[in-house]
Amino acid sequence: MPTLLLTGFEPFLNFPINPTEQIVHQLHGRRINGFHVEGRILPVDYQTAGEEVLSHVEDVQPDIVISLGLAAGRHTITPERIAVNCNESSEKDNRGNMPDGEPIHDGGPDGLFSSLPIRRFMEVLHENGYPAEISNTAGTYVCNHVMYQVLYHFQKKGEPVPSGFIHLPASHELAVQHGKLPSWPQQDLTEAVECVIQSIDS
Repeated sequence: MPTLLLTGFEPFLNFPINPTEQIVHQLHGRRINGFHVEGRILPVDYQTAGEEVLSHVEDVQPDIVISLGLAAGRHTITPERIAVNCNESSEKDNRGNMPDGEPIHDGGPDGLFSSLPIRRFMEVLHENGYPAEISNTAGTYVCNHVMYQVLYHFQKKGEPVPSGFIHLPASHELAVQHGKLPSWPQQDLTEAVECVIQSIDS
C-alpha cells in the first residue's frame, strides 16, 4: 500500500493551539484513498525542523509528502506554489532563532516549485464547498523552510516523490483563545485535508 507522509507543527509564537497538529493526530494511521497515512509533528525551529522532516522521510519512505502549516489571518486553504531558499523572520521561532535572510542551502536553487497537483487540490476543495486558492508565497518562516528542505531533498536524489505544502486558516478554538482571526471549525479543516488526499491518484 502506498504511504503518505503528513506533517504538521506544534503551537508557536502566541498561538496556543495549532490546528495542523490536531489534523495530523486525527489522520495518522488512517487509510484514505488507498494511502496509508503516516503523521508526524515537527518543531517550529529553523535549526531542527528540516532535519526532523528529512529523518521522517527516510524512516517512512513515503510515496507522497504533504506538509501542513497554520497561516493565521488567511481565510482560505492555500496550497503553496513555491518555496524560496531563504530563512528570515521578524519574530523568533520556538527556540529563539530569528534569522535575517540566510539561505537554507548554500548554492541551492532560489526557489523550488511544489510537485503536488495544487490546482487539482483547489478545484476539489471548491467542489466540496471549501474556500481555497493557490498561494504564491509560503513566506520565509519555518513552513517555507520545511517545504524547501523536502523538495530539495528529492530533487538532489533524483526521486520524483510528489511533495509540497498547504497552509490552513485558524480553527474556531484557536480564534477564541487568540482573539480576532478568520477561522474554521476544526472538523472542517480535517475534512478538507481528507478531500485533498482523496483527490490524489494512488
